[in-house]
This record gives sequence, C-alpha cells and structure tokens, in this order.
Amino acid sequence: MTRYFIGVDVSTTASKAVVVDEQGNVVTTKSHPHELYTPRPLWSEQDPENWWQAASQSLREAVQEVGADAVAAIGLTGQMHGLTSLDKDGQPVRPAMLWNDQRSIAQCAEITEKIGAKRLYQLIGSILLPGFTAPKLLWVKQNEPDVFGRIAHILLPKDYIRYRLSGAYVADVADGSGFGLMDIGKRTWSDELLSAYGFSRSILPELCESQDVSARVSEAGAAATGLKVGTPIVGGAGDQPASGVGNGIVEPNQASLTVGTSGVAYAANARYEPEPDGRLHTFCGPMPGTWMHMGVMLSAAGGLRWLHDEVTPGMNYDELNRHAESVPRGALGLLFAPYLTGERNPHPDPFARGAFIGFTLRHGVPHMIRSVMEGVAFGMRDQLELLRSLGVNPKEAVIAGGLVNSPVWKHLTTDIMGIPLYTVNTGESSAFGAAILAAVGTGAYPDVPTACKAMVRRVETIQPDPAGAADYERLYPIFQGLYPALKTTYAALAKFEGQ
Repeated sequence: MTRYFIGVDVSTTASKAVVVDEQGNVVTTKSHPHELYTPRPLWSEQDPENWWQAASQSLREAVQEVGADAVAAIGLTGQMHGLTSLDKDGQPVRPAMLWNDQRSIAQCAEITEKIGAKRLYQLIGSILLPGFTAPKLLWVKQNEPDVFGRIAHILLPKDYIRYRLSGAYVADVADGSGFGLMDIGKRTWSDELLSAYGFSRSILPELCESQDVSARVSEAGAAATGLKVGTPIVGGAGDQPASGVGNGIVEPNQASLTVGTSGVAYAANARYEPEPDGRLHTFCGPMPGTWMHMGVMLSAAGGLRWLHDEVTPGMNYDELNRHAESVPRGALGLLFAPYLTGERNPHPDPFARGAFIGFTLRHGVPHMIRSVMEGVAFGMRDQLELLRSLGVNPKEAVIAGGLVNSPVWKHLTTDIMGIPLYTVNTGESSAFGAAILAAVGTGAYPDVPTACKAMVRRVETIQPDPAGAADYERLYPIFQGLYPALKTTYAALAKFEGQ
C-alpha cells in the first residue's frame, strides 16, 4: 500500500492539509480560510476554534480522498509566536494574539531592562520583539489579570491543532524558540526567563524535536477528521523552519527567500551563533543539533495585496503584473518603504510605516505597482545581506511564496538579489516540510537531509539580468536610506495616534 504523509499548515489566512507520498509528489491539497480581527491599533487576533474548524475540515476532505489506512503520519506547521491561552479544561480564555500583534512594546522594554539586552539576546537568539509569545502573555498578566488567572496552558497555533487531535500539550523546539522563553543554545525552557516574567513552568507545553513522534490521534481527533485512532503526529515546526525543510535548505550556505504575507530569509547552521547586533533571529533548527537564522520583514506580499484591495480593487493580479511590466526599472524614481505593519529585521520598530517616496506628476498606478514589488524585493535584499554578514554566502537561493506566481516580480527580485533564484516542486513549502518531517519521524527516511534529497526537486532557475542587476545595485543604497530618514517621522505619527 502507498503510504502518505499529511502536512497541516495553520497559517494566518487558512488551514491547509497537504498530502504527500514518499517520493515527494503532492497528491492533494485541501484548504479552508480563517478570519482575522484587528479590534484596536497594533492588535491582531484570531479565534482558535476557527483554526480547528478549518484544519479538521481540511483533514477530513484529504483523508476521504486517500483513505485513513494509507495515512502514515501527520506533520504540523503554522504561523509562529501566536499566544493561544487555555484554561484547565483546554478551552480558550481569550482570542489568540498573533505574530503581528504589536501591543506588548512596553513589556518587551521591561523584560529587556530587567535581564539586560546582551544577556537576553544570548538566551533567546534575538532581540525581544512585541510579536513574540512571552511579552504578549505578560501584557495579559498586566492588563487582563482575571483572564491571566484562568490560564492553565499556553500553546502556539499549530500546537492547538495537535491538542485538539490528541489531547497533548506539546511544542517542538523550532517553533517553541519563538516564545522568547527558551535557552536556545540548550534547546530547553529557561528558568531564568520564567523567573523574570513571573510565569509558572506548568503552563508551558512539553518540548520535543521537530521529527519526533509527539502524540497520536485520539478517538475525538479521529471522529472530527476521519483519521485512524493512533495515527502518529510528529513535532513539526513553525512555518518558516518547516518551509526551510520543504525547500531543501538543510546544508551550510544554502538559503531560501519566502515572500508570503511576511517575507523571510532562512539559512541553517550546525552551531548556535547569534548575529552580534541582534538583527536576525537565531532559533533551534528543525533537525536535532542544528540552529537556523531567520530574517523577517513583517509585510511582504501583503503589501501588494493591500495595494490591490485598497487602490486597484477592480483589477485582477494578471493586470497588476502587466502594469508592472510596462514600467521601467526603478519606477521613474518612485520608491516604496514596505513597512505596513511595523518592521522586524533589520529595523525592529513596531511604529514603522509604509511610504511612497518620489511622487511626481509622471507617476500613476502602474508605477505604484512596480514600486511596491521593488520595495518588497529590496526589503528581502536587506534580509539576504544580514545572512551574508554571518558568513552565509549562497551562490543561489530558493524563492517561494506568492511572489513565484508573478513572472515580473520574480525576475526583478532576482535582479535585486544579484544571484540566481530557483523554485522547487511545491507551492506549499511549509506544509510540504511538515510532511517531510512526518516521513522522517516514522522511518521512511533516516534523516531530514536524506529525505530532502529524495523529495525536494528543482523546477525552474531564474538568472539575474546583468543590466537589471546593475541598475538595482545603484538604487539599493537609496532604499537603505529610507528607514533612517523616516524613523523620527514614524515615531511622531505613532505618538499623534496615541500609540
């Protein structure tokens, strides 16, 4: 009998179930959407029950297609950092606070001062940022004490799905790194950090490695999804480390550039070596004894979606692409600062904002479209340069995310990076990576690199155009000057809004 592995991805927009065979062929993909709530400025929330309804329905449809007996294991992935707070009966006590929720600025400053910036950075492998899980929990403690008093368990989004499938409170170390409560070098929870926050260790999930079998489907989980009771559930990983696996980024000097709602540059490392100035995340990797470097821009393809929804709602994306192609490189001197939801790397600033700079009477909507595409690509170039500063020197990189569906965006991004970019055999790299981890965890392959060699295949390679690369190399330093020039303006606007 053919064995299948299902990667379940609890993203910001939807929960997907991607069925993969042992050769890396995607057999079917099922998906159901989530709702996002932004009740106040800087807030971003979702209902965990919405995740479960979407994930269980996607799983049920996928299992109906391939048969429960053929499903060898489940791998989990999803949006990182989301604070999912449960009571003693496993019921959510408030909406989940997401990765792009920025309300815990004061709590980040408080803990950084209490522990010391250098010590904190060495422990968690990153500057402490409002998107992380722990400062959001401290915000709840300080602002919603009655809610905090009811919290018995905290989980990340994908781990809430594990709980609903199995009853287990577990997180893998790669996703758990984003709590801001782990000693990343030791791959375990930090008693020093728990003490500084005043949190009990009892509320934290058990930690496991990404390829470990962490739980098995319960009777309730089977009834909701059609899976067999006892189906193994591996640890899995957050969306970015899982995407790294799905893109085959498991060796030194490999890199991936994922342009989804957010933008992420990713590389693996066999040692724990945080970036000296804290401008990258260094977290536990999805393979035992490895770590990962991750540069994140909070709004990437989300910028083009904003432009489409708010400025060009009557156009489809093919029309947007045609308009972008009609405009010369540099959009006649129009630049876009892509910081629509604040920024993380290399500018950790929740008050950063988007901006068009250089408007003249010559500019119209086509120039804005191209400028947004270029601004996002320049932001990704920032992430690539951070990796290079750590000695990661890829001669080429995987490109993934919604950007790959746009030929013009894909090619101008290649020119801006100045190295060849290539795609692989899936558009769902996070779920695909979770399925690979499931295959390794249940013995289909001895380790993740071996599995990636067998299951991940190159599809298309895009070479940079020398003339385009030269033009963008001249424009990139101008883009780099945008944030420093606008930083005080961003802060003043935030103060005006009472943030």
